[in-house]
Amino acid sequence: MKRLTQRSQRTIARPAALEGTGFITGKHVHLRFVPAPASIGVVFIRTDLGPNATIQARADLVTGTQRRTTLGKPPLSVGLVEHVLASLSGLHIDNCYVELDAPEPPGLDGSAAAFVQALQGAGAVVQDQPRDIWAATRTVIVTSADATLALHPTDTPELRISYMLDYGDRSPIVRQVYTEQITPEAFVKNIAPCRTFLLEEEAQFLLQQGIGSNTKVTDLLVFGPHGPIDNTLRFGNEPARHKVLDILGDLSLFGHDLSGHLVAYRSGHPLNVEMAIVLRQNLNRVLVRQRAA
Repeated sequence: MKRLTQRSQRTIARPAALEGTGFITGKHVHLRFVPAPASIGVVFIRTDLGPNATIQARADLVTGTQRRTTLGKPPLSVGLVEHVLASLSGLHIDNCYVELDAPEPPGLDGSAAAFVQALQGAGAVVQDQPRDIWAATRTVIVTSADATLALHPTDTPELRISYMLDYGDRSPIVRQVYTEQITPEAFVKNIAPCRTFLLEEEAQFLLQQGIGSNTKVTDLLVFGPHGPIDNTLRFGNEPARHKVLDILGDLSLFGHDLSGHLVAYRSGHPLNVEMAIVLRQNLNRVLVRQRAA
């Protein structure tokens, strides 16, 4: 890893609140974004468990990556954090308290659009501490079965993400590719509106487990044999774009800005988080060598 440059840290100017139904529990959830001091990072606060029930958004505190990213262990845990984290990361909001009164944020429409709207309404404040932008000095690859996630080096402080989605020839979700150079403007316009998606049989399985009992097919993208059920795509490759949204949320657990070209093939939360952990380990080795020099 090498440090390319720095930018100033940012937080929001004033609190912002929103509410909605949780996808997992089906409970009504209140969430509030609150300004935080420099170098605090993102901290979730379970207000239903008390003011000291806090969980730092860090890769080493991830306890689950099955269909969603979960931080902490019950009772002090928060699941499905990736859309909130992507919203903060995409807007370059580095320090923020996220208060919520349930073990998950509100699901809303399965995208990050409402979180982004709330954060934009709160405004941003530049803080007096720097945030490092790091790049890999050689390609970093994590793999699992037929999925791959690779970060390729760059000498410019830009992050580009390419996602190749492939569910096979018989899937109602067609093969698709999406590439974007990540900037706040591109995130808001091209990524934040893209919704969670799943196959009809996956939705039925989750319902049998008691998950999503208050969620309708119109609340997110459920693909039947002939495409989205009672819904329409916002982009022709919306599923691939949503995968990029998930990557941004999960990779924010690295704790610093990244540059390079991140190329993903069929990857999901497990590989995303593994990449954040590997990069953090690589960075720690660099910092140890620097302190010893």
